[in-house]
Amino acid sequence: MDLAPGLNVFVGRNAQGKTTLLEAVALLARGRSFRTEETDTLIRRGASRLRARGVVTNSGHRETALEVEVGPGGRHLRVDGKEVPPRSYLGHLEAVIYSSDRLKVIHGPMRERRLYIDRAGAALWPSYRKAASDYERILRQRNAALERAGADLGVWTDRLVEAAAELRTRRGRYVDRLQGCLRRGLSLAHERYEVCLRPTPLATQGEERERLAQDFHQTRNEERRAGRTLSGPHRDQVRLDLDGEDAAQAASSGQARSLLLALALASLEVYREERGTAAVALLDDLDSELDAERAMAVCRQVVAKGQALVTTAHPGWAERLGDLGGVFRVEAGRVQAA
Repeated sequence: MDLAPGLNVFVGRNAQGKTTLLEAVALLARGRSFRTEETDTLIRRGASRLRARGVVTNSGHRETALEVEVGPGGRHLRVDGKEVPPRSYLGHLEAVIYSSDRLKVIHGPMRERRLYIDRAGAALWPSYRKAASDYERILRQRNAALERAGADLGVWTDRLVEAAAELRTRRGRYVDRLQGCLRRGLSLAHERYEVCLRPTPLATQGEERERLAQDFHQTRNEERRAGRTLSGPHRDQVRLDLDGEDAAQAASSGQARSLLLALALASLEVYREERGTAAVALLDDLDSELDAERAMAVCRQVVAKGQALVTTAHPGWAERLGDLGGVFRVEAGRVQAA
């Protein structure tokens, strides 16, 4: 299908494939689903593989063909027909997602909030992506040394301190940018949203190294007993506040959706400020919790800065958005222009 450069509204009854369509675009952008970590479960029952294809046009009007294939041989990523590793695939297209499947970022375990921040930062900066990858690799090696009481524990501790200081510093810088955009962004119910890290990152990477070295020294005996690393960025807290209260505990379902949408819009703005181009906004069932006028205001704000794909079950609301782009009907997994 040919998508409009602004708003693209997909309308249809439930269970017709609207969210699956957004999931396919996210798969094309990131090489993975936003609904599950098990990518092979996306393969249609009775089929042996799946394939997502699309063409991206950048700000210089250069077209790049992207393809993701998942099958018995694993996942294959292709750029302009040539298979490439993930580090060469990522960066051609970025998607920012709002979906009820993402509410675990608000109410789910702390790991979901850390992943949200790290994946958004990694989409902006390859150096962030490398820092997160290096940290996870070194953390596994240090945990293995702790389990076997290896003589090389000190070496892995030194390397982890270095990697942890870099990741924590980069995470702090991204959160500062995100918080700034949250503060200036759209408040759907005159609520105040904040994102913060605990512990608060220190000003320099050198200061972080010193603090981390002290943390590992203080917990060394406890870590040897536990056989795993007990401090560092993988244990840090990401807190999302709504009017000064922890949203994980205090936010209602509607408030959690508003906060999630505010985070998505702020992420879009950080990406646009940094890259000078827009990520694609994927907004699933946007009008399910918002009244029609607020949902329309969100759409107008988003498309003023880039391309958006929005799903809805309400034809009347979709038709009112026709002047902002294209409207498509989705039925039984098929899409056609309305």
